[in-house]
This record gives sequence, C-alpha cells and structure tokens, in this order.
Amino acid sequence: MSKKYVIYRRVSTAQQGKSGLGLEAQDRDIALFLDNYSDKPFEVLGTFTDVQSGKYADRPELEKAMDMARKHRAELLVSKLDRLSRDVEFIAKTLKDKELTLRVASMPSADKFQLHIYAALAEQERDFISLRTKQALAAAKARGVKLGGMRDATMKRNEAAKAAADAAAYRVASIIVPMQENGKSLQSIANALNAANVPTPRGKKWAAMSVRNALKRLEAA
Repeated sequence: MSKKYVIYRRVSTAQQGKSGLGLEAQDRDIALFLDNYSDKPFEVLGTFTDVQSGKYADRPELEKAMDMARKHRAELLVSKLDRLSRDVEFIAKTLKDKELTLRVASMPSADKFQLHIYAALAEQERDFISLRTKQALAAAKARGVKLGGMRDATMKRNEAAKAAADAAAYRVASIIVPMQENGKSLQSIANALNAANVPTPRGKKWAAMSVRNALKRLEAA
C-alpha cells in the first residue's frame, strides 16, 4: 500500500505566485523529502497553493488540501512550517486534529511536540525582531535622523538582521552556554546544534565561527 500525500504551498504575494519565486524553493524541499525520507512507493493526490499572508487562517486552498488529506487518510505535506501558518494557535489546532497528519519536508523527523515548540520559537523570534526594529527607529528619530525613503528601508533591514541574529543567539543560549562552560569546543557545539536541526539566523548550518558570534552577542546583551 502506497503512502499518500497532499501537498500545500503558500506564497505571500501575487507577484511571487506569478513569477514562481518562492514556489520553486518549496517544490525543491518537498521533492527532497519525497525522494529521501518518504516510504516507498508514494502517491501525491493533489497540490494546492494559496497566495496570502501566513498571518491569516482563512485560506481556501488550504481548506481544500486538508479536506482531501482527511478524506483519503493522506499526510498533509508542506515545505516548511511557516508555509502552513505563522500563527502558533492555528498550528497547534492543526496538530491536534486526529483526522489529519502533518508532515514538514524541511523537518522530516520532527514529531508533533517538536513542531509545536519550533512554531512557538519562530513566533517569539518574529515578535522580538519587530520590537527591536521599532525601538531602533524611534531612537533614530529622537536623535534627529530623518527617516524616509531608502534610508528608512535600509535602517529597517539592518536592524531586522541584527535583531534576528540576537534572537537566534537567545534561542540557543540554553544549549551553547552550558556546553562552553563544560569545555566543549566551538565546533562540538556547532555539531550539536546541527544534529538538533537548529538553523542559524540565515537558515544555514552552524559552524565554529557562527557559534562564537552567538556567544559574543550573549556576552554583549
């Protein structure tokens, strides 16, 4: 008996949907999962795509995908968890659905508990980045910096990048700080993070240098 999947994809803008930007990456991750992690043989019953922000739960194509998955006892397959939703409550509700099994291509071995924790961490990181950016803009305005146009956009990008790195450091602090205190090397810490499928702020693998940078951010906090 073949494994059954219903694929769901989501892009945030119509332009992304028309150009394929974002969809190609999702298709790549899903293909990697099916070829390397899925039981064989498998069958894809359908592919559904929404063009809408992940903040909103009202997505017609997602409802169709979930209904098909329930009806045929298939697994709902998404490339990344945020393609399903950016809302922790919605993800938690989906995970509790006894008639539905969710599979995330980029986290092939994650169980429901791990997916819920990852969603909560991601939401916390987004909130942190938003708050950090707003505070930086307010501080710049108080110093008399004229905000607007490219300068405003550049500052927002720079502050968002810095906040993302800070949030990532805080997120892994409970892992890297005790390991460092126990004399573990930077590379050993990086290996532990990679084994736990914890990505860097840019979604890449950890290296000794990136661990050192995270530790420096924690020291400066």
